[in-house]
Amino acid sequence: MAEEEKLRDYLRWATANLHETRERLREAESRSHEPVAIVGLGCRYPGGAQTPDDFWRLLASGGDAVSGFPADRGWDIEELYEQDPDGTSHVREAGFVQDGSGFDPGFFGISPREALAMDPQQRLLLEVSWEALERSGIDPLSLRGSRTGVFAGASLSGYGFGSGSDEDMDVHLMTGTSTSIISGRVSYVMGLEGPAVTVDTACSSSLVALHLAVQAVRSGECSLALAGGVTVIATPIIFTQFSRQLGLARDGRCKSFSSSADGMGISEGAGMVVVERLSDARRNGHPVLAIVRGSAINQDGASNGLTAPNGPSQQRVIRAALENARLSVADVDAVEAHGTGTPLGDPIEAQALLATYGQERADGRALWLGSVKSNIGHTQAAAGVAGVIKMVLALQHGQLPRTLHAEEASPHIDWSAGEVSLLTESVAWPAGKRVRRAGVSSFGISGTNAHVIVEEAPAVEPAEASDESDPQVPVVSGAGVWLVSGRSAEALVAQAGRLREWVVDRPGLGAAEVGWSLAVSRSVFEHRAVVLGGGRDELVAGLECVAAGVSSGAVVSGVARTGARVGLVFAGQGSQWLGMGRGLYEGSAVFARVFDQVSGLLELELGVSVRDV
Repeated sequence: MAEEEKLRDYLRWATANLHETRERLREAESRSHEPVAIVGLGCRYPGGAQTPDDFWRLLASGGDAVSGFPADRGWDIEELYEQDPDGTSHVREAGFVQDGSGFDPGFFGISPREALAMDPQQRLLLEVSWEALERSGIDPLSLRGSRTGVFAGASLSGYGFGSGSDEDMDVHLMTGTSTSIISGRVSYVMGLEGPAVTVDTACSSSLVALHLAVQAVRSGECSLALAGGVTVIATPIIFTQFSRQLGLARDGRCKSFSSSADGMGISEGAGMVVVERLSDARRNGHPVLAIVRGSAINQDGASNGLTAPNGPSQQRVIRAALENARLSVADVDAVEAHGTGTPLGDPIEAQALLATYGQERADGRALWLGSVKSNIGHTQAAAGVAGVIKMVLALQHGQLPRTLHAEEASPHIDWSAGEVSLLTESVAWPAGKRVRRAGVSSFGISGTNAHVIVEEAPAVEPAEASDESDPQVPVVSGAGVWLVSGRSAEALVAQAGRLREWVVDRPGLGAAEVGWSLAVSRSVFEHRAVVLGGGRDELVAGLECVAAGVSSGAVVSGVARTGARVGLVFAGQGSQWLGMGRGLYEGSAVFARVFDQVSGLLELELGVSVRDV
C-alpha cells in the first residue's frame, strides 16, 4: 500500500508539473507574439520635414524635397560638379535636412568643444530621440535607470577625418566619430540602461534596428525601446563614388518603378520610433499610433553579386515576416517598397512582390505599391524607418500618398504576373471593418534584407461610466495652469511660441488636457513660466506674453532652484490613522509634481517660502 501511495503522489506531482510547464509555454508563446505598439515618432527629413506633421504635409501634397547642395558644409561645389561621369560628381542636387549643422549642445549637457568633434549623426539622433519620447507622452528624464533600449541604424560618415583639427578637439574625436557611440550617446545622455546597439547593414540598417528592438521588447529584455536610423552626408565622397559607378540619377531623384528610372537619388535624414508592448502602452496611457505585427530579416548569401539584389531572398523575407505575423498575403493592403529607382533593383523587387503579395488576393483587391524615396530620395541608413513613419501617418490620415515620377510604370516589370498596382495617384485608405496593414521593405547593399508589417492600432474599448461621486475620478475646475520651461531664457521664449502655435492649430483641444500633459509628460528645466487663466483664450494670451517677453499678471516666471525638493508635513492635529500621509501622497502624485515645479517660482514672485505657509 505504501508503494501505491508513493506512486499516486508521484503521478499527482508529475501532473501538476506538466500543467505548470504547459502554462509557462503558453505564456512564453503569447509574449513572443504579443503586438508591439508604436507610441511615438520623431524625424528630420529633406524638404523642411522637422516633425512628423511636416513630413505628412510633404507626402500628402506630393512634395519633391530634392534641392541643391548645401553651402554650410565646406564643400567646393563648383569643383565637385562635373558633367563627365569619369570626373567627380555628375549630380548637383540631392535631399538634405534643414540646418544640418545646427545643434544646441547645452541642452544635452555637452560642451561646445565636444559637440564640434561629434559626428552630426550623433547630434541629429539625440534631437530626434528626445522628440520621439516627448511625442509619446514620456518625459525623457524620467527614464533614467530604466531598461530602455536604443537600436540605431547608421554608417560611418567620414566626419572629422583629415580635418586638421586642433589638439583640444582631437581629444573628443575618437568618441565623436565612432559609430558605436551613435546609439551609446543617446543612452548615456538620457541614462538608459537597456541595450544600445548601432546597426550597419547599409540601406536596411534602420529596419533591421526596428526588428531587433521588437524582439528585445517582446522578450522582456527592454521595457521600452527607441528604434530607427540616421544618415548625414558629411563629405561629398558618396557622390563621387557612385558617379564613377554610373549609379546616380542625373537629376538627383529616385523614380521608383518608373519607365524613366535611371538611378538613385542620394539623401540624408533621421527617424526614430518608440516601441513597447501593447499591454504596457495601454496601461501607461501612451498613444498607440500603430502596431508592429510581424518582422523578419535574412541575407542574400552567395547570390548573383555582392551588392546586387536577390529576388528569391526578398520573397523569403516577406514570407517569413508574414509567418511571424500569422498573416496571409491577402491580409496586407499596401507595401512601402525599397524602390531606389535603379533599372536593376526595381524590377527584381517588383517581381518578388508580384510573386508573393500579388498572388491569392481576395475579391480582386490589388496590392498598392509606393516608395517614399520618390519624395525625399534614398536616406540610406534612415530609409527603412522613413517608410515605417510614412505608413503610420498614412494609417492615421486614411490616405496612401502617391509615388512621384511614376506616371508611366516600368516596362521591365511584368505587371500581369500578379495583382499589384503602383500608386500613381493618392488613394483613400479609411478605417472600416477590415483591419488595415502595410508591409515595409528595405534591402541593403550588404545583402541583408528586412521586412516589417505595420497594422492599424486596435480600437480601445470604451471605459464604463464612472460615478461622479467616485473619489478616484479627478474633477478639473477653476483656473487653468500651463507650465513652460527651457534650458535658457531664450529657449523658454521659443518654447512658449511653439506651444502657442501648436495649441492654436488644434482648436478642439481642451485647456485641462494641455495643462495635464505639460505637467506629467514633459521634462522641466530651470527657466520656467507658469501661465494662469480662467479658460483657453486667457491661457493662450498668457503664452503670447511669454513668447514676446512681455510681463503679465497672468504669468509667473523665473529661474527655479535646482536640487530643491518639496516636503509635505502633516502636523497630526485632528483625526489620523497609520498610512494616511502615504495614501494622500500616492493619490496626489500629479499635484505633488506640479507643486514642486511651481512653488519655486511663486517664492521668487511673492518673496515668501510657500513651504512655510
